[in-house]
Parts: sequence; C-alpha cells; structure tokens
Amino acid sequence: MRRLWLIFSQAATVGLALLFVVATLKPQWLTADGQPLGAVVSEVVSLRTAAPVASGAALPFHGLADAARIASPAVVSVITSKARSLNPHGDDPAFGFFFGNRGPVQQGVGSGVIVSPEGILLTNNHVVENAGEIDVLLPDGREVRAQVVGTDPETDLAVLRINAERLPSITLGRNQDLRVGDVVLAIGNPFNVGQTVTAGIVSALGRNGLGLSTFESFIQTDAAINPGNSGGALVDAQGNLVGINTAIYSNSGGSNGIGFAIPADVAQRVMESLIKDGVVRRGWIGVEPRELTPEIADSLKLSTRTGVLITGVLQDGPASKGGLRPGDVVTAVAGTPVANVSQLLNAVAALAPGEPARIDVQRGKQSLSLSLNVIQRRRPLPRQPQ
Repeated sequence: MRRLWLIFSQAATVGLALLFVVATLKPQWLTADGQPLGAVVSEVVSLRTAAPVASGAALPFHGLADAARIASPAVVSVITSKARSLNPHGDDPAFGFFFGNRGPVQQGVGSGVIVSPEGILLTNNHVVENAGEIDVLLPDGREVRAQVVGTDPETDLAVLRINAERLPSITLGRNQDLRVGDVVLAIGNPFNVGQTVTAGIVSALGRNGLGLSTFESFIQTDAAINPGNSGGALVDAQGNLVGINTAIYSNSGGSNGIGFAIPADVAQRVMESLIKDGVVRRGWIGVEPRELTPEIADSLKLSTRTGVLITGVLQDGPASKGGLRPGDVVTAVAGTPVANVSQLLNAVAALAPGEPARIDVQRGKQSLSLSLNVIQRRRPLPRQPQ
C-alpha cells in the first residue's frame, strides 16, 4: 500500500511539471471550447467575485445602465402651479371681482415615481403642497393631470393618482438588504433640464435629527441630488426603488455630495395608509422628550447612559395617566430600545392607537415597566401659502 502511494505521488508530481511546461511554452494547446484554459478559469473567478451569493445561489449581475433602463420609465416630472397673491386682500373674492386676478402663476417642478400600473405615484409633500394644479410629464412625452390621494407632512410624502394607459411601474426594493457602500442611482428632473441619472453609493443609513421632517430615518447618498430631484427615485443596482429623494445638504443650493432619501419601506407604509384611510395612523403618548447627555445622567444619578429624557408630560395625556413623570428616562418602547429623540418618536408612532403599550423607564436607580393606553397622533395643521 505504501509503495502504491509513493508511485501515485511521483506520477502526480511529474504530471504537474509537464502541465506547467506546456502552459508556459504552448498555452494554445490547453483550450476549452476554443478558449485558453487560463481565460476560462479567470472568467469563472471574476463572476464569482462580482455576483453576491445568497442562499447558496449566485445572483445575476446587472450593470448600472441596466438599472437605469429598468427604473427610468417609471420616474416622472411633477409640475405644479398656483396663483401668487400680490396683495394682502388678494384672497378676498370681492377684491378679485373688482381688481381682477391675484397675480402671475407660480410654477414648481419636482419628480415622482410610478409605483403601480393603476397610476399611483409617490412624491414629496413639499413638491405638491398648496398646489392648485398638478400635471405629470411622463418619459414618453405624455402629460396628464394628477389628483392628490393624500399627503403626510410628517414624513414629507404625498401620494398622487393619474389616469393613463400603458403605465410603467417600478419594483420596490428591500431596505433591510441595503448596506453602506452599496451603489445607488438617483433619477429625477434636476433644474427642469429633463430626466437625469446620477450615480453614487449609500453613505449612511438611519440619518435623523436633521430637522427636515418630524419622523426621520434617511438614507444618505453622495449621488448628485439637486433642486427638482425631490420626489424622484433612489434605486439599487438591480433597478429596484430603495428611496424617495427628498433633500440635499448645501449652502449654495447645488449638490455637495450629501443627499437624503426617505426609505422605500417607510414610503410604502405611508402610501398604504393614505390609500386605505386617507390619513396615516400613528401612536401618541403626550410627552416632551430631550436627548440624554452624560452631564444630565450624572445630575439625576442615573444608572444608565442610554435613553431619552422626559422633560414634560401633558396633563391627562396617556403618559400622565400611565404614571410617566418628568425626569424619567425612557429606555425602550414596546420592547424596542431607544437611544435618542428620533428613535423615541418613531417607536411611539409605530404603536397602534387604542391599544396598551409597554414603556421601559429608568427613574433614578429604579427600573420600571409602565403600561400606557396609546391614542392617535393629531395631524399637524397645514402651512399657509406664502
């Protein structure tokens, strides 16, 4: 047995040496389907490294041109118009009767995304807010009038409906699969120059505290986003919608490589609520929160450094009735840990109105678990047109 193994190892060594000599001096002799063997091996390696593996199977690779081709037909321009008042009495019908119209028409241009072949569109609330008329310009040149299904200023989202045939629609992606560093495309109508595609990566996830809306958990990207991109699509490398472009961080009004998009899963929940109920149902407990700093934690002699400080409790509100007090630190809502004000607002908003919810609280050195009866958050008053 030992002798057979020695003969096999020597034969294998000689065979490898011959293969090396032939590959070096006559590589054309080693072919597979007309291709050199080395090229075939390189191609297999490159495909394995280019395509991510999920559940043991290689996913198909799409170039960015393919992603743009798939998503672009569903991204539209949203054109709004409203009369601008030149006089403080311009909204008075009697004034209009005697002195004519209220002045020239203001036009605004943004973007939108068709998410259903039945003509349902997503865009930003600030694109259509206070608009008298809304027209949608499709990439194929058609222009159709749009109606507002509903708006949600607290996430800066709006749902529109158009009536047209042969409408393309975009596929919604999975935000839980999105990672920092993933390639994304921003598609919209910046500066009203026409549909434009820009590329970048996901720079950060879950951005909040920016003061752009009440409920913030933005995707940050360095794909160029400019005025007019608002309401447009942020898509992944497969052409799936992962966000609705909403804002840029800029001192000049142009792109500085820091743009923000509302995650597609947030937009989908808002859209479904607006279509079904006309409003977005959110929980509310009646507290005034504040970020917990190490200095505040030391002054209150807290055993925790993570949570949200409650500085005020509305009298006879759900929090007050449930035993929450000013000075308490909320550490979790319905089992979800909260580390800042934005996370607290989002967690409370996700609670079902009319149902009890558990709130974990740190009161000094004492840990408590309170049960609050959540009520529905009131819709904020609309801003008056300028």
